Amino acid sequence: MPLKFILFIILFFVSLFGFSQNETSKDSISDKLNEVVISQNKKSFSNQNGNIKLDVANSIYNSIPNTLDLLAKLPAVQISSDREKITIIGKGNPLIYIDNQKVGMNDLNALAVADIKSIEIVKNPSAKYEAEGRAVILIMRKFSKKDSFQTSITEVASFKKDYNNYLGFNSNFKKNKIEWKANFNYNKLQPWESHRIDYQIPDANIVSNYDVSAFTKRKQFIFGGGFFYKINEVDYVSFNVNSKLQNDFFDINTATYNKNANIKNNVLTFSDNDSKKNFMNSFLNYIRKIKSIDTQVFAGVQYSIFDQNESSLVQNNYNDTEFQLTQDRNQKFNVDVFSGRIDLEKKFKNDMKLEIGGLYSTATSKSDLDFLNYETNKTTTNHYDFKEQNSAWYSQFSGEIKKVNFSVGLRVENTKVNGKFISDEEPLVNKNYNNLFPKVQLTFPIDTLKTISLNYATSISRPNYSSLSQGSTYINPYFLYARNINLDPTINNEISSTFQLNDKTIKLSYYQNNNPVYGSFSYDNQQNIMTFKEINFDKESGFNLELTAPFKYRNWSSTNSLSCIWNKIEDDSALFRASKPYLYYYSNNEFKLPKGYTILLTGWGLTGQKEGVFERNAKFIMDFAISKTFFTNWNCTLSYNDIFRNMIYEENFTINNISSKANYLVDSHEFSITIKYSFGKIKSTEFKEKSIDDNSNRIR
Repeated sequence: MPLKFILFIILFFVSLFGFSQNETSKDSISDKLNEVVISQNKKSFSNQNGNIKLDVANSIYNSIPNTLDLLAKLPAVQISSDREKITIIGKGNPLIYIDNQKVGMNDLNALAVADIKSIEIVKNPSAKYEAEGRAVILIMRKFSKKDSFQTSITEVASFKKDYNNYLGFNSNFKKNKIEWKANFNYNKLQPWESHRIDYQIPDANIVSNYDVSAFTKRKQFIFGGGFFYKINEVDYVSFNVNSKLQNDFFDINTATYNKNANIKNNVLTFSDNDSKKNFMNSFLNYIRKIKSIDTQVFAGVQYSIFDQNESSLVQNNYNDTEFQLTQDRNQKFNVDVFSGRIDLEKKFKNDMKLEIGGLYSTATSKSDLDFLNYETNKTTTNHYDFKEQNSAWYSQFSGEIKKVNFSVGLRVENTKVNGKFISDEEPLVNKNYNNLFPKVQLTFPIDTLKTISLNYATSISRPNYSSLSQGSTYINPYFLYARNINLDPTINNEISSTFQLNDKTIKLSYYQNNNPVYGSFSYDNQQNIMTFKEINFDKESGFNLELTAPFKYRNWSSTNSLSCIWNKIEDDSALFRASKPYLYYYSNNEFKLPKGYTILLTGWGLTGQKEGVFERNAKFIMDFAISKTFFTNWNCTLSYNDIFRNMIYEENFTINNISSKANYLVDSHEFSITIKYSFGKIKSTEFKEKSIDDNSNRIR
């Protein structure tokens, strides 16, 4: 690891000082995101005030088979080992927007990469991006201004531990004022995952460990469509729907050693699992410009539904005897979310702008458990209903005074939560609370190429809906993974300052989190069962110093990021180990060669992390790809990801006097071949959307 880190640092500083040889001056004051026509030599990445933007449509990145793997290529973006969460280094979980429509993980999985035009990471979002999240990932899709038609067919053969196949069709058609879009993907996947945990419970005189691995056969049907109708130059109506249907068949094999006082057991656990996950999201938007008062009105509604059914048949074998049926587990989870929104945007003659709006959303979920215990011949049945209502109002005022750009916003939210087991007379969870979320941004120009920005923001992060259910996963007779219906949201306060020179930025930020959510252990000495679930910790705070330096020299484009992070997590139930600074580094290098060849080399890593409660291992990941365009319409890409097989997560901590050392292995070492054929042509984008549902990222 030290040698790899030294090599990266050398590459980083070569890139940093190399940009001066061929730099194009531009005004860094403007924060307007105007559309750019991208030529063959245009950089794939651009940087404005610390916000990184990737051109997907005109780069080698459009050959990546799925959206999550594409996001993992961006600087500071981390995908969790279970692929259920996205985090940004130093920022936590971001908001996700597709065409300015707020979405969640299920929407990302239902989005075809062939449909994406660009992705941008916004590090200091304004009040219009809602109160949830300290960063925003903006994904813009490809649409046309002129009458046109394009269809692309993509086939990806991926070789990991087992063979995976991705087949996709994507079509766009525009005639006069109407534009249609449709996509269909069929993925036949065989993911693998494994992890090991060694833990000790001194109070109960227990020493235990387990190794678990899961082999999955997965079928995914991803499809979507929509239309955009342009009423006139400024008014339009649009409707979109996307869906993902997924069937999983997977075996979980666990080898466990458990020593309780003088009693030792070696247990083999086998579970046969069948899971179905169905997701659908639809929204209808309308925009009207009232020219007499120069005001734009937006109105929209959105409806999302997510269903998950999972059945597991569990067998245990104690001390090399024979397998015996242990449990027959059936779990169902459903959530429906409906929301409506209205926004007004008023522009004044002096370029000042006032934005006001309101939103109402309601979410209803049901989680049902049905367990048959063969050892006791007893059946356990629980039905839990959850309902959340959220009302929000916001106002934002922005403009320029004496060359100083400003944006001041305030969001007010009321949240009502009710959770109740059907068998109980009184609700188990009953909350009604209000929150204020101020946001302020000031940008001071030094000259046409240098600016300094100051930002302050308060934001909130709410648990996803499935985390608030009663679901659980059986690992072995002594260990369960469980959800937590009592999770509270996390409140974040952050202040930051950014200095920009051309497209290079240095940013320093400080943040505090109240009620951050992390995993914790609890032990039931009556049933001799350990449970791992997420809880609210006391607090979290930290500093982040980030340097971003993209550059271009002839046919070499490079985007580089280096962050020094100090993060401290604290909780009364946890042992505080140490809190020390660590580094995150990222370098993306793209080489455009003659005859349509493109080479991409990406490396990123983390030094060892000590964050108070948690200690995590260092990592260094290297990816390589080469792409060739044939006859204009054909493209072939060869990719080799996680070359050094280093995607391993290690985590050590002690909570409730229970010590744990965990090791997670991710199936990311991959060689893939992508063939793409396109006919027709899509021109610049016309499509527009706005956020309706503030909670769509929680639908999972």
